[in-house]
Parts: sequence; C-alpha cells; structure tokens
Amino acid sequence: MTAVTGNLADPAFWQQPPADQLREFARLRALDAPVHFRERPASWRGPERGHWALVRHADVQEASRLPKVFASAPGVTTPEPARWVRALFGDSMVNLDGAEHAQLRRVVSRAFTPRLLAEAERDIHKVAARIVDDMLDARPDEFVSAVSSRLPLEVICNMMGIPEEFRREIADRVDHASENIGVERGLTARLRMPGRGLRALARMQRMVAGIGRERRRRPADDLISALVCANVDGQALGARQLGAFFSLLMVAGVETTRNAITHGLSLLTDHPEQRELLLSDFERYADGAVDEMIRHSTPIIQFRRTVTCEHTLGGRTYAPGDKVVLYYASANRDGDVFPDPDAFDITRNPNPHLGFGGGGPHFCLGAHLARVEMKALFRELLTRPVGLRAVGLPDLAGSNFDNRVRSLRFAFSVPGEAPTGT
Repeated sequence: MTAVTGNLADPAFWQQPPADQLREFARLRALDAPVHFRERPASWRGPERGHWALVRHADVQEASRLPKVFASAPGVTTPEPARWVRALFGDSMVNLDGAEHAQLRRVVSRAFTPRLLAEAERDIHKVAARIVDDMLDARPDEFVSAVSSRLPLEVICNMMGIPEEFRREIADRVDHASENIGVERGLTARLRMPGRGLRALARMQRMVAGIGRERRRRPADDLISALVCANVDGQALGARQLGAFFSLLMVAGVETTRNAITHGLSLLTDHPEQRELLLSDFERYADGAVDEMIRHSTPIIQFRRTVTCEHTLGGRTYAPGDKVVLYYASANRDGDVFPDPDAFDITRNPNPHLGFGGGGPHFCLGAHLARVEMKALFRELLTRPVGLRAVGLPDLAGSNFDNRVRSLRFAFSVPGEAPTGT
C-alpha cells in the first residue's frame, strides 16, 4: 500500500490548518490509485478497520451513482452508527438503500408540494429581512448565533409546523446532538458526550413524534401533516421515521446551510474584489456566488460507503465488505475539473461541485431551498449599507465530517453611527 504522510483516518489530521489538509488532498489526487487508511480498532479485541479514500471528482461522482455497488448501509458516517442506536432511533434516509430508500424518499418528495415550496420561499425572504433587522437593533459581534444559524432553523421550523414554544429547545438539542460529530475528544469526553448527544436526539425525536400524533388527528397546512397523513402506495411516515427524518433535516438542512453562510461571509471578507463584483450586480452574480461558497467550503466533508460486490474504480479493485469514503472536500478542489481550484471565483462556470452530493439517489433533497436561503440572506446583508465583514478567522470545530464553524466574530457599521464588533 502507498505510504502517506497525512492519515485521513487520524483525528489529528482534521485539527491541522485547512491549507495543510488541502495540500494532502492534492497529493493524494495525484497518485495512481486510491489509498487505504487504517483506522483505530473498535475495541481492544476488535479487528483493525480501515477505508479507501476516494479523493478525485470523477471517482466520488461515479461511486455516488452506483448505489448497488457502493451502499449507504449500514451507515454513511465515521464511525458507522451502532446497531442498537439504529434500532432505537430508526434508520436515517441517508443510511438506506434500494427499495426501502426509494419508498421513503417518495413519501418525503411528494410532501414537498409546489405550493409548500412556494410558501417556503416567500417565508425565507421574510425571515432573512427580520434577522438583519434584529442584527441592526441588537448590534451583536458573533455571526453564527446572531445570524447564520437562525435562518435555516426558523425556515425549517416554519415549514415543518413546529410550534414556537418548542423551537428554543430544539435549537439546543440540535447543538448538543451534533457538537462532537467527527471531533477528537479525550477519554472522559468520549465516555460522557455520546450519552449527552443521544439524550438530546431522543428528546428532540419524542417532541416531534408528539407533534406528529397531533397532526394525524388535526392536520394543518405544514410539512409534518403532509408526511404523517401521506398516502404514497399506502405509506405515510410513522413516529420513528418522522423523528429520523427531522433529525436528518436538522443536520442536512440547518447545520450545513449555517456553515455555508458563515464561510461565505469569511470568503467575501478575504476576497474584497469578489465582494465588489457581487455588489456591482447582485442578481447577476448571486447564484454563482452561492455555488462557489458551497464548493469552496464544502459543508459536508465526507460520506462513507460499503462495497457490495467486486468492482474496479479509479485504478483499484474493491472486494465485498470494503469501506470507501467519498471525500467531497477533495473532489471540490480537483484541478482536472476546476481550473485554479483554490481560487474563490464567483464567476466560475461551469461549477459542477459536489457540495450536495455526487448525484444518484442520495442527491440532497434540500439543495434548492439551501440556495434560496443563502441568496436571500446575503442580499439583505450586503445590499443594506452596513459594511458587513468578518473579523479574524472562523473558529473551526476540526471535524472529519463537516466543515463546522463554532463561531465567527464580525463587524458592521450603520451610516451616522459608530461601527460595532471591532
């Protein structure tokens, strides 16, 4: 096996500066075939585990479009979810394959009716304007809590029909459930934090299940009602399926969008010429800017797949049971696809980034809404005369799963007033 200096399976790799990680990805992409990384054993007596790293755009895309060969089950995260966790909380749609995944996705897709989506888009613009109004009133200096985390959470809660009195608790539960995903922790934290995260997940799912029961009795004009009252081939979502879908939506729809928005502000601050170009004609450049923010930051770094049959890809033949990891963060910097891949260029065209997945049956259901949210918020943030900018570097979580930002200081100024956040 090819020797490497950076071990993608070592949590310490993800604590390095992003530039060092990207250099190692570039080196791996230049090799003749994917590299195998040994992972730490599951227990003292357990076997050594490992995965093949797919780092090229073409390989990640091909594996994504061959779900019968590269299966999502038993789990796409590293480590894979334990069997008892799956039994207790249900399987998330991202961890399912074949007919089971297709049926669940049909139920969910048909619940996203054109009317519901149109109402969600109108709501996005209202929420974005209100968040910026609140920002100008409160004069905060931390961007994640004050701005970027609010928009996707409020939009999804509005769309789902989550009562106002539950939203603060849901936000707290989401933070507790996701704060240590893919992050290296000491022994004490490893023993304590999984229980805290699972308790938060259980409480959130119980809360949503209760709302679902109420909607079955008295349907409303919201997504939960559509999901639990659906009749797609005789199937609607049960309580556990609804809870699993809501948990997925909180990560896939809230965490990822929040991080993309936060990285977006940092990128526009670091590249003032791109910011000026965007402001010169916002409607012309905004769509390209949003996609370039997503490509450059890649909110989801990687997903895992399990090989089901012998298959050759990217110069390597894989055996049944092999684990491969699709490194979207590397694929989105592949120079064979993206000229000058480390540049932030809002006019990049084409921009076939894999920020929403590599295609196939698991392509992100919420890609359109995420783009609408980002565009609406940046329109409010940049076209008002507030001189918005990031201050310093984002505080990254160092996760191997998502490009999570814990906090980002920011500053803005209102004409006639002293600047804030400096």
